[in-house]
Amino acid sequence: MMLPRSRARVSMCLLMLLGAACNPAAATDPPAPPGQRLGPVLERIQREGRIVLAYRDASVPFSYLDGAGRPIGFALDICLRLVGAIQTRVKRDKLAVDYLPVNSANRFEAIERGRVQLECGSTTSNTVRRERVEFTIPHFITGARLLVRSDSLIDGIDHPQLRRLVSTTQTTPLEAARRMANDRNLSITFIEVAEHDQAVAMVEKGEADAFAMDDAMLYGLKANRPNPAALKVVGRFMTMEPLSIMLAKGDPEFKKLVDDEMRRLIHSQEMRVLYDRWFRQPIAPRGGVLNLAPSYMLQEVWKFPSDRVTF
Repeated sequence: MMLPRSRARVSMCLLMLLGAACNPAAATDPPAPPGQRLGPVLERIQREGRIVLAYRDASVPFSYLDGAGRPIGFALDICLRLVGAIQTRVKRDKLAVDYLPVNSANRFEAIERGRVQLECGSTTSNTVRRERVEFTIPHFITGARLLVRSDSLIDGIDHPQLRRLVSTTQTTPLEAARRMANDRNLSITFIEVAEHDQAVAMVEKGEADAFAMDDAMLYGLKANRPNPAALKVVGRFMTMEPLSIMLAKGDPEFKKLVDDEMRRLIHSQEMRVLYDRWFRQPIAPRGGVLNLAPSYMLQEVWKFPSDRVTF
């Protein structure tokens, strides 16, 4: 998917990426040399011989359940690569990998309370959220749009037929849609649900006029519905969303290990292979193909990997 952005916009983003990568604050806590300090998260993983990954059950194609109820997805594949680097670092022959389902409302608490070590889903990294948790380098850049029925005339948030807008609770698309509705004095009733599948079902049944969410996820959800042709993605981007793996604050050793492995995946081209697997090839459970090319912004992140992408 190519996001419609001017060269000036790309250059501006590039400058912000470079500025973030050169931020002096990032160098205030230099990590210990390899083999010395592990930090609390890695020490716990070494001691227990296990790591817990959080996943979403319907964030297609980033993190969701396949036809057999197993967690799969682009973000989970990345997390499993991170697990390999963690296993090497803690000098374990094998790490047990456990999975914990989370939703948009409890995912931050799961990280903060140490119930999981990595959240492998579709969470947007932004300044406000980084006050609570850490994020590694984004694995996708997307933007919020609308999912509507194919017979709907709605083509954006300000269309007069848009009266009931559903989205998942505590998500950036929901916040953005509410802000736009308030700024434009739109008469929209907002409906919050816990999971993406619930929101799609409400649109299909006519219980909501549109579902606001990241467009890549909307395409993925649409592809896995019984009748994909009954739905369409519409409207201009309401947000720009750098999606990232989430981890806890206060452990620079763990953060550095995760960031270093993300950079290795990008520079070695493994990230492109994973991207093609989930966005350009058939995916479970119905064999749908999203056919989304990397956006200009994601390609800039691949050129200059940073965990502080700002729009």
